[in-house]
Amino acid sequence: MPRPSESAPLIGVIPPYLLDRLAQHADARVSMPAVKTLIIDQQQRGLREMAVQPHRAKPAPAKRAGPAGKPRRAVHDAGNTTTLPGKLVRAEGRPASGDDAVDEAYEHLGATYKLFWDIYQRHSIDGDGLPLVGTVHYGEDYDNAFWNGAQMVFGDGDGEVFNRFTVAPDIIGHELTHGVIDAEAALLYQGQSGALNESICDVFGALVKQYALGQDARQADWLVGAGLFTAKVRARALRSMAEPGSAYDDPVLGKDPQPAHMDDYVDTPSDNGGVHINSGIPNRAFHLAATALEGPAWAVAGRVWYDALCGGRLRHDADFAQFAALTLEAAQRQGAAARDAIAKAWQTVGVQP
Repeated sequence: MPRPSESAPLIGVIPPYLLDRLAQHADARVSMPAVKTLIIDQQQRGLREMAVQPHRAKPAPAKRAGPAGKPRRAVHDAGNTTTLPGKLVRAEGRPASGDDAVDEAYEHLGATYKLFWDIYQRHSIDGDGLPLVGTVHYGEDYDNAFWNGAQMVFGDGDGEVFNRFTVAPDIIGHELTHGVIDAEAALLYQGQSGALNESICDVFGALVKQYALGQDARQADWLVGAGLFTAKVRARALRSMAEPGSAYDDPVLGKDPQPAHMDDYVDTPSDNGGVHINSGIPNRAFHLAATALEGPAWAVAGRVWYDALCGGRLRHDADFAQFAALTLEAAQRQGAAARDAIAKAWQTVGVQP
């Protein structure tokens, strides 16, 4: 059974170590928003930790969405405050608002629902029709986006390093997948299980983007958060699943620290034991498996990863090797080619012998 009190911290898409670096090394136009973002994230983290304490009364169930196969979206505007959810701007079925952030959030929430429903027959994030709620224009120059256990929240970015956080569909897919993980396996957000948590979110975030674009695995760029950085930053994206460690190399941001092989696994007390850093290893394994197979990544490799996540056997403290073993079991249902490709992928990154 999932343990939400252990697995449900506030998880922003921008790792704390990146915000720390901006706060310490950037000029005031960048450092001040980074500092404010770190403060807000810490406050929100405390609120969420209180919300999931087992002795506290559970909130009333949210109003459910409509029939399976149809999302129920609601996008709100916080008006650059931190009050949630804010003013409702666009509800399900309503026309475009003319606000780029509102309309991007609406479209990308829908794209995430569409992938999970069309391909995996999952009715929203919890599998039971949870309404997809988002809030845009959160805070002033807020440099993050997060899933708080009930809804998505998007900052506008500082305009110097970060664009608005609704710009990338895979970012929204990534964050909503944290909700799927909470519902299915509640992976402990620490060490290898935490890096698995981040990697699985990158996998399905990438699949959201690829499915929306109609790309097969070999056509895709395998970049997470392309477009999130401004043109002033030497960066292609936040992460590269194909080449971990190559997404950015910038005087202010520093160099992408992700390893691509277990030989380079980073033991660190920061970043919850390197959850955003070491996720590069299983990310690369998925990329290798998906691109070794014909067709779209969501069809075979994605199905295997989904079945491993949702099969009821993924421990909340699973390490890379345990998850790899579950993917190999799930791959048997997809045929010998799938199992061979996935086995070779895990071997290439050093997880399997």
